[in-house]
Amino acid sequence: MEEIIDLIATDSAASEVTDKLKDILFTKSAERIESQRPNISASMFDEPENEATSELESEEETEPTEEPEE
Repeated sequence: MEEIIDLIATDSAASEVTDKLKDILFTKSAERIESQRPNISASMFDEPENEATSELESEEETEPTEEPEE
């Protein structure tokens, strides 16, 4: 941030100031992207538990056992 203030204070060209602003914004956004990358990749590529399989398993566990008729 001090670099931007120095550029403005020394009456540098507007293109230099905007280039520096772009560099800083790019660096900050890249840091945020890198920090979120593990969470995003885990949510996209981890295999979710198959709902149909879990429903079948829960039905098997909750079904009452039938007693043989005499």
